Amino acid sequence: MSLNILMVEDDTSVAEMMGMFFRKEGWKQDIAVDGVEAVDKFKKNPASYDLITLDLNLPKKDGIQVAKEVRAISPTVPIIMLTARGSEEDQVLGLGVGADDYVTKPFSPLALIARIKALHRRVMMEGGQNLPQTKSEVDYDIETQHLKISVDRREVLFDGKPVANITPKEFDLLFTMAQKPKQVFSREQLLELVWGYEYYGEDRTVDAHIKKLRQKLEKVGPQVIKTVWGVGYKFDDSQVKS
Repeated sequence: MSLNILMVEDDTSVAEMMGMFFRKEGWKQDIAVDGVEAVDKFKKNPASYDLITLDLNLPKKDGIQVAKEVRAISPTVPIIMLTARGSEEDQVLGLGVGADDYVTKPFSPLALIARIKALHRRVMMEGGQNLPQTKSEVDYDIETQHLKISVDRREVLFDGKPVANITPKEFDLLFTMAQKPKQVFSREQLLELVWGYEYYGEDRTVDAHIKKLRQKLEKVGPQVIKTVWGVGYKFDDSQVKS
């Protein structure tokens, strides 16, 4: 697997350590040491980058603003946010602006490599861009009473209305749960099924993703992701009225 990674990191020692492990994998990296440089590099050739590792605390422009500007250019490039902050509020903030994963420093380089591989593998499985199709030509992978999901088009419809601005991880969470309506998934199961690796850290990252996904679903219809207290989450639209 050959990757070209945009590494946004102002800590020289961390950048050197990450670069060493990336080179061992045969990956290329382009380094930006502040937020302004990161956005400028990405703007010049966004298609050249397979993934971005993004520090939250950056000079000139912080990681949150960088993520927002990157997402305005590309809604799909995978972003892994790296930060010394570990609060749930910071996780929600980072994930809310489009980050696909969140790693708290200090972290294991091997764990970061595993996350990068898993995230890239999932993107590859989902396929690249497709030619435009008319609505009648779309084959939906999931059709429930109210929801339609197309993996190829990365499209979610609720009673015919599109659910906008879903990040890759939010889409994967919804797709995973909607495949088995009413089945309760624990946080650990969702981490394994959606992230695809043993998660190093707290499983509250699932809660952060679910929170943002619910907010986006609620803009077009009733809530269909239910909390099963003490267990996890489930998708259920059987009681929703059109």
